[in-house]
Amino acid sequence: MNAHVDIKGTVKVYTDLVQGSDEWLAARLGVLTASEMGRIITAKTLKAASNDKERQHVYEIAAQRISQYVEPTYVGDAMMRGHEDEMEACILYAKEIAPVSNVGFITNSKWGFTLGYSPDGLVGTDGLLECKSRIQKYQIQTMVEHVVDGKCASIPDEFMLQCQTGLMVSERKWLDFISYSGGLPMIVIRVYPDPKIQAAIIEAATEFELRVQSVVQKFQEAFVNGARLFPTERKIYEEMTF
Repeated sequence: MNAHVDIKGTVKVYTDLVQGSDEWLAARLGVLTASEMGRIITAKTLKAASNDKERQHVYEIAAQRISQYVEPTYVGDAMMRGHEDEMEACILYAKEIAPVSNVGFITNSKWGFTLGYSPDGLVGTDGLLECKSRIQKYQIQTMVEHVVDGKCASIPDEFMLQCQTGLMVSERKWLDFISYSGGLPMIVIRVYPDPKIQAAIIEAATEFELRVQSVVQKFQEAFVNGARLFPTERKIYEEMTF
């Protein structure tokens, strides 16, 4: 991977990665990211999750570390629309509020393991952007429940873990959360680091990392315990012709 990386302490900023590219996937390989934090911690209770979704993600991250490969995911129409909406949101934000610069990925390894975050933009030296494409009913709900007395007071719970992880990983001072639904007003809500939420994230992520390491170790032990294992070759089916 030839992407330029700015390093400040334990923070690495991959400045020229294109999100979704092979190089971006390689940078994320085996790393728990902000967008996945909701799989390992319950937003309302701030307790580590203990369910099938969390357990499967342990094996997903372990498999990436073992195989050094990230399996492709299907990009549907909704995801494509969301990507277009997020670009429109960044353009409008830059026009109305402040210039936006793009980076592909940020990691931080200060906890003895690495967490990652893919911001939708950087603002100056202190800010982040996190843009969400919303269908209209959720945009109206956000207007009613989170814009209070003429002020944007809070963000929907389902996005808080991602935003707090992004702030923690990047070590930036604030994040502007953008809720965008074409045809309705764009909402911008500023989020600041929350020590209580971030402490819960670190605790859950630490437990998650230990479980991933345990899976990798047990996989390696299978080779010395007489298991009947035979090497295979990965085929990239999208490149195959029939």
